[in-house]
Amino acid sequence: MRTERNYVNGRFADAQSDAVIVVHNPATEAPFARVSAATADEAVAAVEAAAAAQKPWRKLPSTERAAYLHKLADALTARAPEIGAALAQESGKSLEDASNEAIYAGQITRYHAEWARRIEGEVIPSDTPDENLFLQRDPIGVVACLIPFNYPVYTLLRKIAPALITGNTVVVRPSNNTPVSAFEIAKAVEDAGFPPGVVNILAMDHATAEVLCTHAAVGMITLTGSVNAGRKVLDYCKVNIAKPSLELGGKTPAIVEPDTDLEAVAAALVAAKVAHCGQRCTAIERVYVHESVHDRFVALLKEQMAAVRIGDRAVDPSCMGPQVSASARAGIHAMVEGAIADGATLETGGKLPDGPGFFYPATLLTNCRQDMEIVQEETFGPILAVLRYSNIDEAIALANDHQFGLASVLYTENYRTALKVANAIEAGELYVNRTPADPYQGYHAGWKRSGLGGDDGKHGMLEFTQTRLVVMKY
Repeated sequence: MRTERNYVNGRFADAQSDAVIVVHNPATEAPFARVSAATADEAVAAVEAAAAAQKPWRKLPSTERAAYLHKLADALTARAPEIGAALAQESGKSLEDASNEAIYAGQITRYHAEWARRIEGEVIPSDTPDENLFLQRDPIGVVACLIPFNYPVYTLLRKIAPALITGNTVVVRPSNNTPVSAFEIAKAVEDAGFPPGVVNILAMDHATAEVLCTHAAVGMITLTGSVNAGRKVLDYCKVNIAKPSLELGGKTPAIVEPDTDLEAVAAALVAAKVAHCGQRCTAIERVYVHESVHDRFVALLKEQMAAVRIGDRAVDPSCMGPQVSASARAGIHAMVEGAIADGATLETGGKLPDGPGFFYPATLLTNCRQDMEIVQEETFGPILAVLRYSNIDEAIALANDHQFGLASVLYTENYRTALKVANAIEAGELYVNRTPADPYQGYHAGWKRSGLGGDDGKHGMLEFTQTRLVVMKY
């Protein structure tokens, strides 16, 4: 079993206590690694190191900060096999998918490096004739980055790359389910030669995370996680009025119009749904199908869902892998059983498999109602709930009748329908005739309880800045 140490102020630090986090392979349930759990003093030391490093880091020309990021992108690509091997074991992903995630992380790092000469301010006309108004963008300071378990390598770089290019330093808390890949990333940070303290990565329990996030030197907390985790972060932010950036839960609706290619759409929806066992914030969870094609489309979905095999992707990458934990699997199974008890029809799946691993079968539920928990709450599993509608206005109303508003999907060949939905859907993203993919040059931001602020693109980069207005008379 491998042992990992926290990365603070440019080095892997010796453990300060006997507390460890044991990481398990969710496909086998076997322990895979022991990770030192940071103490409160270590968390404080990491913040202090980041705060001290931030002053010279922000003074570097942005092009020099970009050079470090380009080196980091190179190191991530070079270390993709090692990062991928760790991620595959702690997440249940195939080695290919896990290694590709490291390569994609390198790509988004390089993308943000290219903002170096585009962090722009504004010149604003003054009401006074002998005066200029200059609005400039400055870094916030130290950013606490809270990383989820589902795409922990990509999301880590999705957060720290824009933070670093804009002149901030970071303290990263990876998920306790998937911390080992984060320490492989720390080795890439070393390879890139970052100054000590600019990037710090520590595993910790919730109590220590509170110490980290409520430190007076932390100016921003960025989280990808659940709504409940977002509420906790807002509590942390209140202590020192830190800036929150929250990408929270989703319950992506897919509207299927009768003029689309039903066979192709069914295949696309199922493929997207079972990717990483449904553990994606933008995973399609509720499908609204026009009544004229409902039965035919359900038959196609059922055939596709029933054909999905579960298994250890280290052995057979064509299988669907496991949930991240026993508690996660138990939670989604309880939701499925609750839906059936409430009148939904189980078309396929819905049974706990025997044997080791936190596996759950691809599950299709029909005859669902809008008020059911399975329609209203995020499952984060391979579950599709199907509802029928009679016209596009009803479909839009049902899609919008929700607490979440992260992503949405529409399948149609009618441009009028597409524009109507595009102007009416209450979500941060609409994907027309394709499933969600989070292009990193876009802006991944949720409406309603799906978050505050967002990631990716110009606007995601600017999340990590604050403004200064300079009023200059002459």
